[in-house]
Amino acid sequence: MSPSHPAAPAWQEAIFRILKQGGVRQIAYVPDAGHAHLIRSAIADPDIEDIVLTTEEEGVALAGGAWLGGQRAALLMQSSGVGNCVNMFSLLQAADFPFFALVTMRGEYAEFNPWQGPMGRATQGALELMGIHVLRVSRAEETEEIVSAGFDAAFEAGGKVAVLLGQNLIGRKKWTSH
Repeated sequence: MSPSHPAAPAWQEAIFRILKQGGVRQIAYVPDAGHAHLIRSAIADPDIEDIVLTTEEEGVALAGGAWLGGQRAALLMQSSGVGNCVNMFSLLQAADFPFFALVTMRGEYAEFNPWQGPMGRATQGALELMGIHVLRVSRAEETEEIVSAGFDAAFEAGGKVAVLLGQNLIGRKKWTSH
């Protein structure tokens, strides 16, 4: 790893390994520090297409298109992006394709930005109202099992699954001025 990218924690490595071994060929995302390791890993992997989105709801449609094209896709987003997707989540029910998202949480543990609070508190409920099964990871040692279980529920059972990665797992975000 370069000095600007320290080694990732084992739980982050485990998530990428699950996606890779599970045959994910497309990873869609809006840039997010909480997903930085996954994003860098996808960019570096020649077998995975990394797709930068302008808004998170594009990732829902991308996941459907990937499935129709015979590929698996994963959507990475922050909890604030879930609110952008609510209308597009109706596509999941209408088209009935597997869906797997990893959501980094904000508005929880040691949040410094008051704008993140409302959607952070509404994320799980919004996903569940749209028929998405929600799993949550709060501790590093449970990451691999929970993410793997969610991945299988999506791609082996055909479910719609979002795994919330708790802010306490990701770590404190700190406001810095340059």
